[in-house]
Amino acid sequence: MQRIVLWDVDHTLVENSGVSKEIYASAFKALAGREAELPAPTEGRTDRAIMREMFIRHGLPVPDWERAQQALEEAGRCREEDLRRRGHVLPGVQDALKALAADAAICSSVLTGNISANAHVKLRAFGLDGLLDMAVGGYGEDSDDRARLVDAARARIHAAHGIPLVAPTVLIGDTPRDVRAAHDAQAHCIAVASGIHSVAELRAAGADAVVPDLTDTEGLLTLLREVLT
Repeated sequence: MQRIVLWDVDHTLVENSGVSKEIYASAFKALAGREAELPAPTEGRTDRAIMREMFIRHGLPVPDWERAQQALEEAGRCREEDLRRRGHVLPGVQDALKALAADAAICSSVLTGNISANAHVKLRAFGLDGLLDMAVGGYGEDSDDRARLVDAARARIHAAHGIPLVAPTVLIGDTPRDVRAAHDAQAHCIAVASGIHSVAELRAAGADAVVPDLTDTEGLLTLLREVLT
């Protein structure tokens, strides 16, 4: 049986150490012509929603998405070295991704609020992009609604690999928004308490399973088998 595993990026696979907020601030300045006075509200949101909310919070007209996406790409393009220098891969991630990449029955890709270009920057900075099928992920330019990113990824996976749209799917992420997106898209969610949310908070959000981190590769594979059967 073919299965789909979709990974969140920030605080699930990598710690960006503030670089993400710098990307949003730089994109805002390029679009608005002034510095942002309020930080970007991130925490599981998509880039579309983040940029829109930044402008609303500053009392400014929301720019059209094409301009905002271009500004985000330009802001992210020069941040790869900053990510490599200041950020890091979270514990256990390399082994977990390698284990899934070696399983021919699993399509392992990403489900992230980042636009595709910046997701590539973040994962390439740490050599993780080659362990994931980045071409078929769900990205922040696909929708404001994180649940629709799951459907976008499924459609790409089906087109590229012929895996049925109804194939068992699990999203691995670190926020209640990941849990809600998975369930809204009729997928499962394994939550990782590697961000700002505790194991208890993620359980209360309704995650199908919760782990404190990704250091137990065999345990994670067991959970995947349990939720994907």
